[in-house]
Amino acid sequence: MIHTENLTPDYVFESSWEVCNKVGGIYTVLSTRAKTLQELLQDKIIFIGPDLQEEKKNPEFVESETILHEWKRQALENESLKVRVGRWDVPGKPIAVLVDFLPFYETKDQIYYQMWEKFGIDSMKGYGDYDEACMFAYAVGRVIESLYQFLQLQNQRVIAHFNEWTVGMGLLYVQDRVPSIATVFTTHATSIGRSICSNNKPLYDLLTRYNGDQMAKELNMEAKHALEKQAAWHADCFTTVSEITGKECSQLLEKTPDIITPNGFESDFVAKGKAFDSKRQIARENLIRVAQQLTGDAISDDAFLVATSGRYEYKNKGIDVFIESIQRVKQTQPQRTILAFLLIPAWTKGPRIDLQERLQQTVPAHAPLPYPYLTHELVEPEKDKVLEYLRYLHFLNQNDDKVKIFFVPSYLNGEDGIFNLSYYDVLIGLDLTIFPSYYEPWGYTPLESIAFHIPTITTNLAGFGIWAKTASSHMPHIKQKEEAIVIERTDNNYFEVAEEIKNAVIRYVEYGSMQISKIRKAAWALSKQADWAHFFQYYLEAYTLAFRSKMLDLKGKENNSLQPNKNVTTNNI
Repeated sequence: MIHTENLTPDYVFESSWEVCNKVGGIYTVLSTRAKTLQELLQDKIIFIGPDLQEEKKNPEFVESETILHEWKRQALENESLKVRVGRWDVPGKPIAVLVDFLPFYETKDQIYYQMWEKFGIDSMKGYGDYDEACMFAYAVGRVIESLYQFLQLQNQRVIAHFNEWTVGMGLLYVQDRVPSIATVFTTHATSIGRSICSNNKPLYDLLTRYNGDQMAKELNMEAKHALEKQAAWHADCFTTVSEITGKECSQLLEKTPDIITPNGFESDFVAKGKAFDSKRQIARENLIRVAQQLTGDAISDDAFLVATSGRYEYKNKGIDVFIESIQRVKQTQPQRTILAFLLIPAWTKGPRIDLQERLQQTVPAHAPLPYPYLTHELVEPEKDKVLEYLRYLHFLNQNDDKVKIFFVPSYLNGEDGIFNLSYYDVLIGLDLTIFPSYYEPWGYTPLESIAFHIPTITTNLAGFGIWAKTASSHMPHIKQKEEAIVIERTDNNYFEVAEEIKNAVIRYVEYGSMQISKIRKAAWALSKQADWAHFFQYYLEAYTLAFRSKMLDLKGKENNSLQPNKNVTTNNI
C-alpha cells in the first residue's frame, strides 16, 4: 500500500534516450509505465526524447500542431530550441517532446567546460556515444527549464526524472539552473559494472574489491563513469531497479540508492481471448515458414519453438550460454522438432534477398539456402560472435537435425523484411524463452515473456530472476514453479548452467498439453504480480524522497505547495 503521506507531483518531466526510440529495456520501462503516469497526472507528465528521424516519420510518435504550440514557437524564437511536440503512441498516449540536439555541438566545448568547472567531469576523456548523449542531455535540461518557466510552475511540485547516464548532464544542468525542481536519477545498469563484465572480468567474486574510479581509468570509461557518479550524488533521489544493482552502485559509484524501483509491465500490451489465439497462430506460422524456407526442410506444425532476445551483449546477456545449451539439447537427439531463435539486433545490411524471394513463393523449398541459419545479411559476418560459435559447433541445420537454430539479427519493428511483425507479435508464438544472463540489472525480456503466457528460464544474476523466485514462492497454488525457472549462475559455472538449461528444455518438450496449459497460466499469473499497479508505489515514494530532499536543500523555506497530500491512496493511481 502507498503511504498516505506520499507527495503527489503536480508535473513530471521524464527523459531518456529511449523515449519514442525503441532500443532496449528502458524503452519498455517508460512506455509501459506511461499509462499509469498519465492516469495519475492527466497530461502533466511530459516525456522528452531525442529527435532522430529528421524528415522521416517516427512510428512511435504522433505529432500535434496544437499541444504546447505557443511554447514551441517561443522556444524556437527566443531560445533556439528546435522541438517537435505530440504524443507517444503507447497505452496512455502521454505528451512527448522530441528535441533536436545537434545545434548544441557548436557550443560543446563551452558546455563541457561548465560541467568541469561545476561538477569536475572531464569530458575530454569521453569517446564513442559520449558526445551524442551529452548534447542530447543538455538539450533536455534546456527544454525542462523552458517549460518550467512557460508553464509558470514555480509554486508547484515538479519532478524531473532522468534515466541512465546518457541524460546525466541534463540532471546536473537542472540542479544548477532550476534548483527548485526536485530531481530523480535512475541508473538501469552502471556503466562501469557493464564494462567490467563486457571485458571478461569477474564482477561478483571481486565486487567488494573493485574501486569504481580506478576501474574506470583502467577500462577507459572515466568520462561516462564520472558523469554517472555525479548525477547519482547530485540527484535529490537516486534509484536503481534491483537489489543486485543496488549493491553494485554502493561499491562502484560509492552511493547507495535511496530506493529500489523495480520494473513493472502494462498488461494492455498483451492481446486477449480470440485476438491472443489468432496472433499466436500467425506468429507460429511465420516462424516455422521462415525456418522451412531457409533450410529446405519440411517442419511439423507442432515444432517446439524456443528463443532468446535482447541487446547484443554476447556474454552479459548469456547469448553464448544459450547457443551452448541448444547444442546440448541437439546432442540428446530428441524425437520432437525444436526450433531455436536468437532475436538479437546486430549490424545488418538488410533482409536476405534470396530468403525474401522464397517467402514470396506459395510452395515450400526443398533445398537449403547458403547459411541456412541466418535471416538477414550482416555487414561483417566474419567478425560476428554468434556466427563464429555456430560454425565452431557445426550447427548447419541439416535435414536430419531435429534441433535447428536461427539468428535473426534485425530489429523486429514490423518492417524487417522477413517476418514483418513486431517483437511482441513474434514473441507470442513461442513455447519457451531462455535468458541465461550474466549481467542483467533487471531483465525485461523474461518478464515480457511470462506476460505473454510463455514460460521462461533466467538466472539469479538478473534482478527479475531474484524477484521471480521470491514472488513465485508466495503463490502456493502453483506447485512446480516451471513458469519461471531461475538458475543459479556464478562467475565460474558456465557449462553447468548450459547443462541445467538443456535439462529444463527437454522437460518442457516432453510435457503433455494439459501440463503446458497449467504452466502457461502460471506464467501469466506470475506476471500479474509485476503489474505497474503494484510497482508504481515505489515511484511515488521516490518522488516523495526527492521533494523532501529538495526541501532540506532549500533550507526549510516555507512552501505550502510542498505539504503532504493526505488523500493519496492506491485509488488515485
